Amino acid sequence: MRADRVFAYGATLGLLGDLLLGDPRRGHPVAAFGRTAGVVERALWRDHRGWGALHTAVCVGGAAALGAAAERTVRTSPAASVALTGVATWAVVGGTSLAREARAIGSALEAGDVAAARARLPHLCGRDPETLDGEGIARAVVESVAENTSDAVVGALVWGAVAGVPGLLGFRAVNTLDAMVGHRSPKYRRYGWASARLDDLAGWPGARLTAVLATLAGDDPRGATRAWRADAGKHPSPNAGPVEASFAGALGVRLGGTLSYGGRVEHRPVLNREGRAVTTGDIERAVRLSRRVGLLALGAAVAVGLVVKGRTS
Repeated sequence: MRADRVFAYGATLGLLGDLLLGDPRRGHPVAAFGRTAGVVERALWRDHRGWGALHTAVCVGGAAALGAAAERTVRTSPAASVALTGVATWAVVGGTSLAREARAIGSALEAGDVAAARARLPHLCGRDPETLDGEGIARAVVESVAENTSDAVVGALVWGAVAGVPGLLGFRAVNTLDAMVGHRSPKYRRYGWASARLDDLAGWPGARLTAVLATLAGDDPRGATRAWRADAGKHPSPNAGPVEASFAGALGVRLGGTLSYGGRVEHRPVLNREGRAVTTGDIERAVRLSRRVGLLALGAAVAVGLVVKGRTS
């Protein structure tokens, strides 16, 4: 079977597995990678960019090499190749878990239980929930749904289309490392530099595709385009900016503004200033938009795979 068809069938099965099953309750491969990366960090950590770059190379290179070795092992069996791609896709995408967590917070807010929503928010993002009221929690959830649609679904599919199982595992490794060491805390300002920059590079194509698809799949394509063009560059993240701005315009809401991470207050630019304030009901709308974007991304990734892998088959 040609490599492009292996990816098309495997990625479809993997995304279907995520829709039906969500993430495994125990023994998640991404969690196992995180524990391994933690062991490597304890062995290598120095307050130095070079040691951080070595950490990134070992962890990301190891994940990609594992994927390449697995592909070589099953390459003579089309069924096994499709199954491997399907399992890898299911392991690295997280659209169902994202939707589940967002809806759980939305349900708590709808019930008027802001305390329960605050307690649940750390499952979805790193905001300080104690400083947020109901509207602030809803905005944080919508922003997280937007950003994680790119990180947990679209980006993985893009790299799977380009590089198969090594691309799937390598992208998830990069994204996980950025969450672990890529933030600008005193401990990781230098050590996590390489992971953060690599995440910016790896996430670039997926973020732009997410923004395009959110514009096409949202309620207001013109508003999404306008917000993307006007506000994406104001965001401190080169990848979160286009994604959150396009989601804001597509949903007709304002995102950005003041937020708090780890006791550190940030004043971010407002995205889609012409929109209204986020309400609890917008969480469900954001989840549905995320679902549509994920399905469109699968089609786009399959098309890319047909072009890229078809040339090498």
